[in-house]
Amino acid sequence: MNRFLALGAAVLGGILLGAPSPSLAESTFPSKPIKVIVPFPPGGGGDTLARLVLTRAGRELGQPIVFENLSGAGGNVGSQSAVSATADGYALLYGTNGTFGINHTLYKKPGFDPVRDFSPVGQLTRIAAMVVVRPGLPAQTLPELLRLIKASPGKYTFASAGNGTTSHLAGEILKARTGIDMVHVPYRGGAPAMTDLMGGQVDLMIDVMPNTASQVRGGRVRGLAVTTVTRVSQMPDVPTIAESGVEGFDVSAWDGIFVPAGTPAPVIEKLNAAIHKALADPEVRKSLADRGAEAAPSTPQALARLVHASIQSWGAAVKRSGATVD
Repeated sequence: MNRFLALGAAVLGGILLGAPSPSLAESTFPSKPIKVIVPFPPGGGGDTLARLVLTRAGRELGQPIVFENLSGAGGNVGSQSAVSATADGYALLYGTNGTFGINHTLYKKPGFDPVRDFSPVGQLTRIAAMVVVRPGLPAQTLPELLRLIKASPGKYTFASAGNGTTSHLAGEILKARTGIDMVHVPYRGGAPAMTDLMGGQVDLMIDVMPNTASQVRGGRVRGLAVTTVTRVSQMPDVPTIAESGVEGFDVSAWDGIFVPAGTPAPVIEKLNAAIHKALADPEVRKSLADRGAEAAPSTPQALARLVHASIQSWGAAVKRSGATVD
């Protein structure tokens, strides 16, 4: 009997020795290139930020980072495709407050669950928005702008990159917090909206710094206030909305990296550490700041909390606005 038990143990041991060890795979991670799905068109703001940080993170990991742009449905197409990727750390998803927050109220069927289907790796940046007005609008400060709008309800217009976008909902949040009545004019993208703002066809816009800062510096529009609770380092002379009389106002866009649910914790830890090192690089930080983004490294747990908060806060803004796309 003992001889049979010994034989069985030997056979089992041989099977185990011949099988790949999950711990070994995790300890040697990464051993091949890593793919990042960016659910937006190449060359856009999100795509640029993702490449800036993750290309540098790839150097820390010792493997090249390959980017795949899968755009459509406000980022839902690419995000949904990442759900079925193997949970081994070789397929990452670039997510934002739009794809992981706004879309889950804006779309009836976004095609993925941000909490159930993905595990957070870490936040990349925080992105402030700025209230900008057309040339010639008789308001030099945000309080002056609010008084102007309140004096003529329904007269003034605010542009956005489209229904349910960050620029639209930031405007709706400002309306709700201040009681102003202004007309929303949605565009198909931020570029045509900014073009009409510069041309005077619309009165104001609240858009992210990567889209507004250069236009303010060039004198093509006037910046009145930023939406974050603290001033933005690249434009320290522009006050916050909170400083300008709307107490506690704090709205910002964000981005981060996610992996399919079930990815081993040691792999997530390695990815997070590489992102932290990338965001600590002075050249990366400067490149981000030049584009209006602030490096905001975090733990996976902190990013998970941010996702939960975004679903609630941006979802409430979508409901107030009445925006829908399907």
